[in-house]
Amino acid sequence: METSAEILGKRLLLVGGGHAHVLVLEAFARNPEPGLTITLVTKDGLTPYSGMLPGHLAGTYTRDEIHIDLKRLVRAAGAELILDEAVGFDRAARRVRLKGGEELAYDILSVDIGITPDLSGIAGAEEHALAVKPIGSLLEKWDRLVDSALAPDGPRRFAIVGGGVAGICLAFAVRAFFAARVTDPITVSLIGASEAPSINAGMRRRIARALKRRGIAVHAEDVAVRIDRSGVTLASGRHVPADAVLVSTHAAPPSVLATTDWAKDDSGFLAVRPTLQILNDETAFAVGDCATMVAHPRPKAGVFAVRQGPVLARNLRRAVRGEALEAYIPQRDHLLLIATGDGRAIGGRGRFLAFEGRLAWRLKDFIDRRFMRRFEF
Repeated sequence: METSAEILGKRLLLVGGGHAHVLVLEAFARNPEPGLTITLVTKDGLTPYSGMLPGHLAGTYTRDEIHIDLKRLVRAAGAELILDEAVGFDRAARRVRLKGGEELAYDILSVDIGITPDLSGIAGAEEHALAVKPIGSLLEKWDRLVDSALAPDGPRRFAIVGGGVAGICLAFAVRAFFAARVTDPITVSLIGASEAPSINAGMRRRIARALKRRGIAVHAEDVAVRIDRSGVTLASGRHVPADAVLVSTHAAPPSVLATTDWAKDDSGFLAVRPTLQILNDETAFAVGDCATMVAHPRPKAGVFAVRQGPVLARNLRRAVRGEALEAYIPQRDHLLLIATGDGRAIGGRGRFLAFEGRLAWRLKDFIDRRFMRRFEF
């Protein structure tokens, strides 16, 4: 076990401002580690919380309400913030090369850089669709879409490609936002509905009724194969007319990971142990969507990154101190809450629990706002 004197001068480098890293910074802000130098490298000084994104798109939350101020959080943790992007990792030399040309050395590294959209599987998607992730890029595109849609001759037909949890949330949000602001009739279509493992049968029935109640057309068991100016062509040959298309499927690991010699899964995501260390590097951790827990794989969703955060914080502290690390087994079931854009929400957990109503929305709002208050230093 390292003493405080031995920790002095050790360098902890956090690359990426994802959900797990904001929880690491919160943990060190509340309980500092004397002598440890912490640096966060991220492209932006604000990071959006994915749990409140659908509410923001629906018009419920302001842009400020869904963002965590990394500058303030870093300051509270006594860390340094570098607004830049990692473009190279040298595992042997323990150095990270930044886009701006700087190189940073580290003793312990943690990578939380999310995913990048991969629209290559749908012809025309790169030119004619908005990728939902990364969220920061989506918000810029969303602003342009809103400006266009609020014009008299703007888009009125919207299609969401991807029928998992993200796609369902997005469909409800798009419907709620534009129906409240556009006098002309609008249509919203949800394409390629999938049975996400976190959605049990009771929730699926409630979601189907809510989609119908909100006038959202569902094209289930049919996937998008082409997107053009007129809409979306499905595998069955059917055409869904659309003026604007948002895609919430097909994510890939960030390209910077391809050049590293770290262990990866079959899809190119960093492969990590239950301790959240990369399989072939005890000095490097990886969390969030850019990583796969090989022994306990889970969907790429914000809830799992949030659950990893406290464990990562404890293990980074233990690694710095030279202590044994904690093994983490993520739970299979978690509370899922989907806002339907009409002051209600649908909730559920496990195989059987399912509920809906205004109280469900109030519960979701309470949980999300409580999470955000953790970072108000």
